Amino acid sequence: SMLSFFWRNGVETLEPLKADVTGSIPPWLQGTLLRNGPGLFSVGNTSYKHWSDGLALIHSFTFKDGDVFYKSKFLKSETYKKNIAANRIVVSEFGTMVYPDPCKNIFSKAFSYLMNAIPDFTDNNLINIIRYGEDYYTSSEVNYINQIDPLTLDTLGRTNYRNHIAINLATAHPHYDEEGNTYSMGTAIMNFGKPKYVIFKVPANATDKEKKPALGKVEQICSIPFRSTLYPSYFHSFGMTENYIIFVEQAFKLDILKLATAYFRDVNWGSCLKFDKDDTTLIHLVSRKTGKTVSTKYYADPFVIFHHINAYEEDSHVVFDLITYQDSNLYDMFYIHNMKQDVDKFIETNKDFSRPTCQRFCNYAVLTKSDFSQFSGVILSSVVSFNPQKPPFLVVLDAKSFKEIAHATIDTAVHMDLHGLFIHEKST
Repeated sequence: SMLSFFWRNGVETLEPLKADVTGSIPPWLQGTLLRNGPGLFSVGNTSYKHWSDGLALIHSFTFKDGDVFYKSKFLKSETYKKNIAANRIVVSEFGTMVYPDPCKNIFSKAFSYLMNAIPDFTDNNLINIIRYGEDYYTSSEVNYINQIDPLTLDTLGRTNYRNHIAINLATAHPHYDEEGNTYSMGTAIMNFGKPKYVIFKVPANATDKEKKPALGKVEQICSIPFRSTLYPSYFHSFGMTENYIIFVEQAFKLDILKLATAYFRDVNWGSCLKFDKDDTTLIHLVSRKTGKTVSTKYYADPFVIFHHINAYEEDSHVVFDLITYQDSNLYDMFYIHNMKQDVDKFIETNKDFSRPTCQRFCNYAVLTKSDFSQFSGVILSSVVSFNPQKPPFLVVLDAKSFKEIAHATIDTAVHMDLHGLFIHEKST
């Protein structure tokens, strides 16, 4: 299949590989673009069923005085280590439920069902790289994150959010303010008291000399109770402006009872998400300063949202742009059996799937006005071709015109990735 580059097993590039640059990299661009995504899709004779189940492969593009260097390493998560040691996939992912060898007796079988009712999720953090204080972590959407060294790409060890803040799920898309504080959000399901969404902040100076984990300094900004106790809204990201946090409580929900019985019913966790097209979308605005929710409730028609595009304040309004879908089929499109069809067949099978649309929302509450200074910069994107003869490259675009300034061709296999961040060289 032409799409096979999606689930090709990635290889590590341990030594920095110098890229072949065409055009010229701006002299002020000094630092490292760190990106994350699934990179290992089979272990021994076992394979993952979904593209976003693959074991995390971190790669980096380092810019130094006009040159670009490439490097990649697998995240050495507990999941990775267990799978490699067993030479088969032994840890479940969202699209692939894994069972131990058939149990000997009814007692151990019942016990394993019980243990799996509250899932101890995988720490295969493949979605993004996030920063807390001066520490960098790989992140997916569960309670585990893994600290990495952004220069060597070595895995330094895993952290459990639950040791610092009571959440079971957390977004892989935090926000950062000018001071370097990190704002993030999680879902508390198994908790004393009411299940809720939790918005929290980790201060910029959270990494101390004793090298205690930055999450030790976490501060809760606010919590929002679920609209319905057993069906929390799924969220992949949220919005932030100078004064507000925007949380879109969508009609795309996680069914808690289904999640608790998934192992028992022999289905994956991914199947526990359901789009309720008869429900509404509820939009919450939270003051960053007070942690209080704006009393006005904003409702919209139901849609599915993964990514916020932008959010800002203008003429005393909050304005935010979302990429929305009219159904939740996007996840299903990336099951590997679906992608193994030839391209024409793949397009045919998925042609009824909802197309993404950009929707702009604006509220009319009274806000303070602020000026936005225009800044210019560059867009960096890692490009992988269908054609194995065409080498992968990193493209540098002018952020205003989207015209190409330079591209850096990489003479090794590069995997399809998801998200990442740019770390500026300290001196610049």
